[in-house]
Amino acid sequence: MRVLGLLSGTSHDGIDVTVVDFEESGGAVHGTVLHEDSVPYDPELRSRLIAALPPAQTTFAEVCELDTFIGQAFAEVAAAAAASVGGVDAVCTHGQTVYHWVEVGHARGTLQIGQPAWIAERLGVPVVSDVRIRDITAGGHGAPLVSFLDELLLRGRPGVSAALNLGGIANITVVGLDGLSAYDVGPANALIDAVVVAERLDDRGYDADAAIARSGRVDHALLEALLADPYYALPAPKSTGKEHFHLDYVRRMTEGRDIAPADLVRTLTELTVRTVAQDVRAAGIRFLAVSGGGCRNPLIMQGLRDALPDVEVVLADELGASADGKEAILFALIGWCTLHGVPAVVPGGTGAREARILGTITPGAGPLRMPQPVGRVESLKLTAR
Repeated sequence: MRVLGLLSGTSHDGIDVTVVDFEESGGAVHGTVLHEDSVPYDPELRSRLIAALPPAQTTFAEVCELDTFIGQAFAEVAAAAAASVGGVDAVCTHGQTVYHWVEVGHARGTLQIGQPAWIAERLGVPVVSDVRIRDITAGGHGAPLVSFLDELLLRGRPGVSAALNLGGIANITVVGLDGLSAYDVGPANALIDAVVVAERLDDRGYDADAAIARSGRVDHALLEALLADPYYALPAPKSTGKEHFHLDYVRRMTEGRDIAPADLVRTLTELTVRTVAQDVRAAGIRFLAVSGGGCRNPLIMQGLRDALPDVEVVLADELGASADGKEAILFALIGWCTLHGVPAVVPGGTGAREARILGTITPGAGPLRMPQPVGRVESLKLTAR
């Protein structure tokens, strides 16, 4: 079964897409990655999305229109990717998270937009969507779902190993003799990107090659204030997002401080390094595979290696999943699992009471025909075509 995975992460800068051809025998799954790409949002659509995100106020009318426009954008990206490999059997779309509701340490709800019916109509194949909420109803955080893929890729490694994703939010999956734990560490690129956009420091909307941060200096007083945020002291499992870590948060933290934009970006970059490094040390991790946009920030990567001299810090490519495309591969895998009746979640990764089959299925052009169920995924091997 060829499954196309789609998502836009908490950096909301574009749409990541992959196509994976899955084969299964006796619970052993082999996935051949046929296509990977990342397509930027249309600038006008991205601007509308950013303007509607918390803590901004919006309207149901704007949410409805964005749901359609993002769904149509996803459909176009999916159609191009499917055509490049000669077609797909199914799609799994994460959509675009616009709100993740956490209250008193528990996730209560989550909202992803990007109407999947547009994808089903454009491609004519079943579409799995809305994949986080089922985990939340079972007591989980609905995040980080990538812990399911991480556990399969890290399984069997000696000692304590981990997979770190540096998107808008940093999340980590830790696998050791005592089992698995996973959670959102805190902001990775979210606050950096917010400042770069607000201060118009780079038209691309991010700190390319850490050029801005390299020109600044760490404001240690501000850094200590940022590190005092209560979120970092919460026990796992936990999740967060731009509902908490956003531009107004930065403005509140810098109120009354005279800090140059480059120094602010440098300090926020160091915040990511410090928060990740302290959790890696606390867990006794010796192998760390990094993915997401932040792994292309040389200052973050060098900072982690300097702070963690006893840890082997590598890119996720060494596990068989590309550092840039791992989360899109995750959603392709979730789609395959849902259609085959397999729970694509690890309770230790999200805090759920039990694993659940994820998502909602929108039929394609014809009758919905489900494949023969598979008991569970015992192993996963990924290769590139």
